[in-house]
Amino acid sequence: MADTAGGASEAPEESHHSPHKETFWALALGSMGVVFGDIGTSPLYAMREALRHTRSTVSPELAVLGVVSLVTWALILIVTVKYVIFLMRADNKGEGGTLALMALAQRFVPRRSGWVLLLGMAGAALFYGDGIITPAMSVLSAVEGVRDAPGAPHEVANLTVPISAGILIALFLIQARGTASVARFFGPICAIWFLVLAGLGIYHIAEDPTIFRALSPHYGVVFLWDNGFLGFVILGSVFLAVTGAEALYADMGHFGRNPIRAAWITFVLPALLLNYLGQGAMVMHHPATRANPFFEMIPEAIYWPVLLLATVAAIIASQAVITGAFSLTQQAVQLGLFPRISILRTSETQAGQIYVPQVNRALMIGVLILLFAFKKSDNLAAAYGIAVTGAMFVDTLLFFVIVRWMWKRPLWQALAAASGFAVLDITFISSNLLKIRDGAWLPLVLATGMVVIMWTWTRGSQILTDKTRRDSVPLIELSEILKARAPHRSPGTAIFLTSDASMAPVALMHNLKHNKVLHEKNIILTLETAETPRVSDAQRVRIEPVNDDFKKIIVSYGFMESPNLPKALGLCRKLGLKFDIMATSFFLGRRSVVPSAQSGMPLWQDKLFIFLMKNAANPTDFYKIPPGRVVELGTQVTI
Repeated sequence: MADTAGGASEAPEESHHSPHKETFWALALGSMGVVFGDIGTSPLYAMREALRHTRSTVSPELAVLGVVSLVTWALILIVTVKYVIFLMRADNKGEGGTLALMALAQRFVPRRSGWVLLLGMAGAALFYGDGIITPAMSVLSAVEGVRDAPGAPHEVANLTVPISAGILIALFLIQARGTASVARFFGPICAIWFLVLAGLGIYHIAEDPTIFRALSPHYGVVFLWDNGFLGFVILGSVFLAVTGAEALYADMGHFGRNPIRAAWITFVLPALLLNYLGQGAMVMHHPATRANPFFEMIPEAIYWPVLLLATVAAIIASQAVITGAFSLTQQAVQLGLFPRISILRTSETQAGQIYVPQVNRALMIGVLILLFAFKKSDNLAAAYGIAVTGAMFVDTLLFFVIVRWMWKRPLWQALAAASGFAVLDITFISSNLLKIRDGAWLPLVLATGMVVIMWTWTRGSQILTDKTRRDSVPLIELSEILKARAPHRSPGTAIFLTSDASMAPVALMHNLKHNKVLHEKNIILTLETAETPRVSDAQRVRIEPVNDDFKKIIVSYGFMESPNLPKALGLCRKLGLKFDIMATSFFLGRRSVVPSAQSGMPLWQDKLFIFLMKNAANPTDFYKIPPGRVVELGTQVTI
């Protein structure tokens, strides 16, 4: 799955980014592993959890029909109607996900709104919470199948947690090597998995075809009514069937809207429905199988191959979440929600093949702690749904902004478009909140911590920028001063990186003050993050002459791109600005920040911001600048 934000897949390089470069059905097949990996493993545990909470006073037949009906209509209303039909129409230059939607909403909302930014932070933070739970839940649910495996030694059943831990550790360790060599098999493997799901479902539907009655929403409504408050609780377990639904939206840019829609409607949805109907038919015919319906429905002759396939499908689902977390982090850094983080490319041809060591390490530690703390997928299920429901609700609120201001619909139409989805989201959120004591608190705590970090970094960066601007000299004013008192000239080109091109960079002022020298050519370089996923090479660089001494260069990157300054500066030759990068000095200002109780943030937040600054990636490495050409000049700033 992905954020929300972000997309869990391998995106083609910019020049190959168009989905039309591959055939329609090749893209649809590729989406099977990345887009539908998470939702494809839901049959392992969704029915089991929902049936586990039903009351004994409700007839077994009505319980099964009711649960299958609720699962069916959750898949139709949330995945098909909300995401496939409506939300996938709201794209940011072809990209989806919470941060892409946030950037799009900020572009069209009448004035830059803090609440839109906060919604984007919340959606991204909830994805990280979900990203820790999904690998543990998916892999553990699959490995637990060995308990019912024919001929399996009794001792193996007690090793599910260590086996799961070994699989997950291996998965995280291979991230640094990249997954390009195996990713091409994800789609075909998951396609086989969905065929197996459908086949198992058909096999058991034949035992009791009356299960097709569950396609009517009537049974779901009656079931909820008869179960009373417990029915409301069961909705939280029913929601497990649609976890991963937001991946359809988040990965839209990697595979294209129509291939994902076609894969869902013609292949994935029918396979899931057939499997849930098959599980229901089996439980109605053999009530004792309700304790673990998925693994009970596998014939003994093919049990081990299906168990192995289920484990591989769970690994693919986990891989999709991990790469989604990497992609989301890259977007968050570019949008200014996180400090610079070391982002490494593991492929020369695939832009989405990135590796973020800090995120990978944090996810691995978090997943292993969860695994050994909860021990069973039953226990993890309580924590699983709340992060996804929250992320979906964020998407709904941002969708309202898109309908109202981007599509310029009347207020009542925007409210009507969003309110139906909001009712669904709030219903499922409320149901999952009832599991706070059972583990649902965990993703909420994680998400809250991430929002605090993002808000602190955003607010602290703004305070620092404002203070630096107040203490700086306008570049035009400095140019006039230098005309009156010309400093010593040094041959070559100096590039000064700054976030505000209208003001003289701190490094430039320190160079003049202490070294009393000005280079023959001076470039004030500013990096901008566009509110689009990518920026074409034709729009990458803008040159604005100031006078004979200075030129401004503005380099633009999309929020899904990694900066590469030497490559971008190479484009300047086409615009008539020629220089040798090995005869160029890059001047960076390094600020030492001192906390102050009188600043715009509480003292604890000042200290958190300083901690984030100290642990940010070196700008030389982050911007791919030749380290031998960098000069750093420091200054102390109080915030």
